[in-house]
Order: sequence, then structure tokens, then C-alpha cells
Amino acid sequence: MSLTETYLEKCTAIIATVKAQESKIQKAAAWFAESILAGRMVHTFGSGHSRIMVEEMWPRYGSFPGFNPIVELSLTNHNNVVGANGQRQAMFLENVPGLAARILRNFGLDKKDTALIISSSGCNVVPIEMAEGLQQSGIKVVALVTEAHLAASTSKRADGKKLSDFADLVIDTGAPAGDSMIHIDGLDTPVAPGSTVGGVMIINSIKAELAQLLTNAGHPPKVLTAGCVVGTEKATALFEAAYDEHGQRLAVVLNSAGGNSC
Repeated sequence: MSLTETYLEKCTAIIATVKAQESKIQKAAAWFAESILAGRMVHTFGSGHSRIMVEEMWPRYGSFPGFNPIVELSLTNHNNVVGANGQRQAMFLENVPGLAARILRNFGLDKKDTALIISSSGCNVVPIEMAEGLQQSGIKVVALVTEAHLAASTSKRADGKKLSDFADLVIDTGAPAGDSMIHIDGLDTPVAPGSTVGGVMIINSIKAELAQLLTNAGHPPKVLTAGCVVGTEKATALFEAAYDEHGQRLAVVLNSAGGNSC
């Protein structure tokens, strides 16, 4: 079997893991629908590589408003890798206690909100404290983690608590501990991670279930759609309407920033 075939076979196993969590995916979608239908937002957060899942949810083709993507550049913008704004700094900052509270201080939280926090290891301080702060505000938290990796890892928090300790619902990407899935003869360490594969499938499964719930409730979402699908004029109208709705929803959340409207 080639390495490509081996990797794809392991991805097939991840698909089975995601499929086995269908009830959890539907529960997350139901919680998110309640927030969106109430005129509120689903707060999404991930540091480092987990930023990918935040952007996969919104905004991109096939997505729709209702989500508040919290992306801190200091925790994710490391395209120079080393030097200014490098990866070392980002990895340091995502384990600084108290930073999550400063981030959340920018938003007026409400019990009608919900949240999706992504962290493959579930052991870095900032994502854990984000979930903790949101829960303390009465907000349901969905955690997207790699359960095998979380179980094998040590929390960076002084008390040893992990993201799963502050989640109302935990969904597993299905990747192995350490994430990488391919072992090569003569190479001491594995390559080719799998958590992004599982994470993207989970994100978009939630998105599909959620779109159906919103549509069934009489509030079909304004989906960002390519012009090659609906024509340039309609695609442009959908983009503008979706971004307008996002701005209006965010204005409500920002209106009580610094306080807590719960």
C-alpha cells in the first residue's frame, strides 16, 4: 500500500468517527440555531492552527451569518515563522493566563449566545480560559478537540484542567495522539496530520444541519454563494446581505461590550 493510500485509509477511519457523533453534531446545530434565531451569535475561537476551523465556519462560500469569528492575530499570524510575529511568540501567548478575559472584554455576552471553541490538544491556556469565561456567563460551549491527543497531553494550566472540563458538549476530530498519521521507515517521527480533516467535516456537518433548522424555522440563511452557481447579480446580492446581517448582529453584541447582559 502506498503512503497516499495509507493516509486516505486513515482518513476513512476519521469519517467513521465523525459519523458516529451525528447526534452530537445535531445537538450543537440545535443550540446554535437557538442563538441565531434569537438574534444573537455563536462565538467561535481557536488559536494557532485551530484558526482554520474558525474561518471554515464563517465567512466563506457555503457559509452564512450568525457566527462571531474571534481570531487574534497575535495567536495565529505567524507567516514569517521566525522573527517578528513568529510562531514562537504565538505559542507563548496562547498560554498566557488572563489573555482570554481581555479578549472577551470586547464583547457583550448573553445567555442566549453559544460558543464553539477549537483546540486539538485541549491543553493550551487561552482556549481553556475562553471556554471557562463563556461558561461563567451562562453560555453553552461546544468544544472541538482530538480526544486521543487530549488524553495523552498535559494541560498548561496550573490546575491541570483541560478544555473538556469547561465544555457542555465535546466533539472528537478522530485523529490520533500527536495528530500525524503516517510513519515512514527511517524517520523517527510521524508526518501528515489528520485533525484538520476531521475538524472540517464536523464544522460543515454542523453548518448543514444548522441551515436546515434555520430554514425550517422560516429564516433561511443568507448563504455566501459563487456566481457560477447563482449568477453574478444574485451572488453579489447574497454577499452584501450576508455581510450586512453580520454587521447588525455584531453591533448588538458590541453594544454592551465591557459589561455582561446575562
